[in-house]
Amino acid sequence: MFTTKFCMGSLFPALQKSPLVSFGLHSSACWRGPKVAVVLSGCGVYDGTEIHEASAILVHLSRGGAETQIYAPNISQMHVVDHSKGQPAETESRNVFVESARIARGNVTDLHELSPQNCDAVIFPGGFGAAKNLSTFAVDGTNCKLNPEVERVLKDFHKASKPIGLCCIAPVLAAKVIPGVEVTVGHEEEEGGKWPYAGTVQAIKSFGGKHCVKDVNEVHVDKKNKVVTTPAFMCDTKLHHIFDGIGAMVQNVLKLTGK
Repeated sequence: MFTTKFCMGSLFPALQKSPLVSFGLHSSACWRGPKVAVVLSGCGVYDGTEIHEASAILVHLSRGGAETQIYAPNISQMHVVDHSKGQPAETESRNVFVESARIARGNVTDLHELSPQNCDAVIFPGGFGAAKNLSTFAVDGTNCKLNPEVERVLKDFHKASKPIGLCCIAPVLAAKVIPGVEVTVGHEEEEGGKWPYAGTVQAIKSFGGKHCVKDVNEVHVDKKNKVVTTPAFMCDTKLHHIFDGIGAMVQNVLKLTGK
């Protein structure tokens, strides 16, 4: 019989030597698949990245044999939301890069270093951070602007003809900067609350994008622009349906890399 002490120092002796330890999500030593960047906007649905979406993307990328690196802009969040109350925490401020590191397990890179020269594809999870931190869509609607680095990344990957995946609210980012792009955020009517953010469709159309109606477990693939989108939490449904839709998005992104 033995006793296990639930002490990080006893389980991982190296922790006793340094206060900063990086348990990276990925190791590139044994990967030969496509290199995929995942761009986060913080940590938490109401003021950053939707964590379930980010996790699903990373799981499906891992299962698909991709080498993954997480990126985030080093900027302040628009605001901080107390997720237990759904209300802004007026006295708090947080940094998008620092908060994204929570999801990345510390292994996050500044977005200004992301280039299509070092990645085969890029994926943007949703969450209100895409509309608050990566752009001003939450405040300015159709008059919104994208964070300069986000805009650069989208334009650079598009120009390089490398795949771009987006889910939930994130497709508005592509619609804003890629002329005539085809995307989906789900259905175009609320349908009794099942699609609570259906109004986003009008913004996409106002940007000159084409909206394609899809169910939560489906994707739309714009083959011309190599943009793959799925509704995710734009739909009020069970988590496994969202997980499956994100899986289909990731699979199609990987397929478009040709690797």
